[in-house]
Amino acid sequence: MKKIQMVDLSSQYQRLKHEIDPRIQSIMEQGYFIQGPSVKLLEEELQEFLQVKHVIGVGNGTDALQLAFMALDLQPGDEVIIPSFAYAALPEVLLLLNLKPVFVDVTAATFCLDVTQIEQKITKKTKAIAPVHLFGGVAEMDSIIQIAKKYGLFVIEDAAQSIGAQYCSGATYGFAGCLGDIGTTSFFPSKNLGCYGDGGAVFTNSDLLAEKVRKLANHGQSKKYFHDIVGVNSRLDTIQAEILRVKLSKLVEYNQIRNDLADQYISGLSGIDDLILPSKSTHSTHVFHQFTLRVKGKFATREQFRHYLTNQGIPSMVYYPLPLHKQIAYLQDVQLKVSEQLCEDVISLPICPELTHENQEYVINNIRQYFKKN
Repeated sequence: MKKIQMVDLSSQYQRLKHEIDPRIQSIMEQGYFIQGPSVKLLEEELQEFLQVKHVIGVGNGTDALQLAFMALDLQPGDEVIIPSFAYAALPEVLLLLNLKPVFVDVTAATFCLDVTQIEQKITKKTKAIAPVHLFGGVAEMDSIIQIAKKYGLFVIEDAAQSIGAQYCSGATYGFAGCLGDIGTTSFFPSKNLGCYGDGGAVFTNSDLLAEKVRKLANHGQSKKYFHDIVGVNSRLDTIQAEILRVKLSKLVEYNQIRNDLADQYISGLSGIDDLILPSKSTHSTHVFHQFTLRVKGKFATREQFRHYLTNQGIPSMVYYPLPLHKQIAYLQDVQLKVSEQLCEDVISLPICPELTHENQEYVINNIRQYFKKN
């Protein structure tokens, strides 16, 4: 049995090196290191895959979020409704742009924005809703879009963990990140579609927003040395774009492997009263960026369980240990009970295309043995 890892990027590279290495070598020989042809090709291939009109490659996922909000011309003090159970990049960007994050709870079943709580948070200053598609699932976008239309709000999607997931409910159909006004993703190495460094992208069907994002990401230039607006410098590296082109061709296959692994976990761990297993939505597909369950037993805490897993050579992670509204940097005096409880309960198990059947069986058997003893 090989060593179990949360994400086995080394084995993934060995599987793909015969495709990746010649492409990198070609870029090195041609010298197209910044804004080379590979970036444009990746954008076009992602547009076709995601069925979206525009894809703009940028430096990383946080840059993508910042550029998306900059393109909307929001004003200081404007409010944006976001989930509290998520990574810090979203409120970080909002505060850097002098916007106000308004935290809303999530649902325990989906880990995504609780749409029943959105309208009570809307004020005259509310200008946008920013759902985060967490762990490979998709937020309830049909309801979010309906609310946004009712109040004249923008919808900005963070799809960093759910690229390739498809939503279909009511009149809302499409891929995560491509359903609202503008969407973003991260190509961080551990993502389902990840490069071997930093990278990100912005998605939109709006010609005007796409033009604005491209300009903003390139120092506000309409053409070289002519600056129309104050922008930033955020470019997707050419080598990373070529790596992503290889991986994009495998994304459907790899996401299916993740689903198969999730099914095996759900089957193998069912019937354990102390665990709440993740579920799939009837409104969307799932790409299982993480396999996140909850420890709810009377006789075992999450930390005791994690300690046991570590002793058995099984890695685990807690996404996330503290909700955003309780973080020092983003502190707000609100009670969001589900987010707070999830931060006490959740634990993620290894799930990646390189996880072998033997290793997954080892994980499942050890977990069953642990809860049998307890």
